Amino acid sequence: MKFSLCFLFLLFVLHLGTISTQAVEHHEEAFESLKAILHPLKKPSVPKIFTPEDYLSFTYYQYKCPDLEAIIQRKVNAWIAKDYTIAPSLIRLHFHDCAVRGCDGSILLNHKGSERSAEASKTLRGFQLIDEIKAEVEKRCPKTVSCADILTAAARDATIAVGGPFWEVPFGRKDGRVSIAKEADMVPMGRENVTALIEFCQSRGLNVLDLVILSGSHTIGRSTCGSVQHRLYNFNRTGKPDPSIDSKYLNFLKRKCRWASEYVNLDATTPRTFDAVYYTNLQKKMGLLSTDQLLYSDPRTAPLVAALASQPSIFQPQFAASMVKLGNIQVLTGKYEGEIRANCNFVNR
Repeated sequence: MKFSLCFLFLLFVLHLGTISTQAVEHHEEAFESLKAILHPLKKPSVPKIFTPEDYLSFTYYQYKCPDLEAIIQRKVNAWIAKDYTIAPSLIRLHFHDCAVRGCDGSILLNHKGSERSAEASKTLRGFQLIDEIKAEVEKRCPKTVSCADILTAAARDATIAVGGPFWEVPFGRKDGRVSIAKEADMVPMGRENVTALIEFCQSRGLNVLDLVILSGSHTIGRSTCGSVQHRLYNFNRTGKPDPSIDSKYLNFLKRKCRWASEYVNLDATTPRTFDAVYYTNLQKKMGLLSTDQLLYSDPRTAPLVAALASQPSIFQPQFAASMVKLGNIQVLTGKYEGEIRANCNFVNR
């Protein structure tokens, strides 16, 4: 009997132990479940979405055409040594290319109804130089380098040649096959208001700072007098000059611009120096184009003009940054996008 009671007692203790273990396990499971509920959900990893410009590369031609940049620089410098004005012309040509359908060399296509034939393109220059560079590049690296890449690098080298900043150009753009004159006529021509300029830039991925900085390329170069005569004699059909022009500067322009075909410097103070004096000129009411002078009267852009005028060292590094952005607008980099033209004037057959 004693044995039976002891045995029963032992079974009771073992049963209690089993209940305790199960209870602990149950509580541990409940705790883990609660942790899972209360713990912040982990964000799933989102794969990077690549944009066309992500496929551009600083080493794109490193092995395919290692002498490319040396060829472009040598040709650009040789032309500028003969004609200083080709430097701003190349920068402007690059802008007109990127402003329509992105930086795809479409401005270079030379056929009836192309961008090149548009009214807005009539004063563009630099086509012959790009053709000369392309011919040399084709000898060294046939069917390899796009006209869009050549024009982008040529604009950079032209900037450097006249005292502007250096920036690295990423390569890998393809040449577009479409070029339409009426699209080129959408490029600002010097009479737009600031809102129109901002909207034009924003639709191409550029911001207000880029607008003010890229306008600073007018520190060099010339304009035809036809672009400014409306400010001198019949501003907004008033029969009077634009009141935002300094009186002495107005008299100078009236003497200089008797004929619409004449040329006048965009920067009246240091026309051959790539500097921030352009912004100081705006403060003195000496902006040549109305789109220049309006930058200093509009509250969205005036503070930037004032900052660049008072701190000119800001201009060059920011100009380099904005030019990189300009050169990356709507580039064609996809496998089935664009082509590498054999001749910059014509699409391949």
